[in-house]
Amino acid sequence: FAREADASWVKIPQIGRVIIGNDVEVGANTTIDRGALDDTVIGDGVKLDNLIQIAHNVHIGDHTAMAACSGVAGSTHIGKRCMIGGSSNIMGHIDIVDDVVVSAVSFASKSIGKPGVYTGSLPSMEHAEWSRNFVRIRQLDAMAERLRALERQIESLQSSKED
Repeated sequence: FAREADASWVKIPQIGRVIIGNDVEVGANTTIDRGALDDTVIGDGVKLDNLIQIAHNVHIGDHTAMAACSGVAGSTHIGKRCMIGGSSNIMGHIDIVDDVVVSAVSFASKSIGKPGVYTGSLPSMEHAEWSRNFVRIRQLDAMAERLRALERQIESLQSSKED
């Protein structure tokens, strides 16, 4: 659906396909949306647990596994051999490279360009508070480094007073 100027919704025809590879398993109540313009593609050997939402135009690479209650928003590309934990959500229009693990109850909000394990979710709170806290979280490493430098300066001053 797309929003009209008057805030009403207009249905956009979905003209793509769903292409499912060989040896794919799709659990109960899992939904795979057909592509809007492009195709939705589920690669060979993919394992999808129950209650998963795969949105339009998503591409899931060969031998990736997704646990229950996960969701992937539209036009996202997930690499080969990835593991997506239960209740994880993946933002739309991002790319995840091969051999990535997204831990359970995590939210992948931007592209992941390096193989590894990724975890991240915050408890729900008022948006303004969340925004302020998230900015601080992103600064934690730099703040910790500055704190260590200050501690070294204090130790140095205390040592020079004792002498």
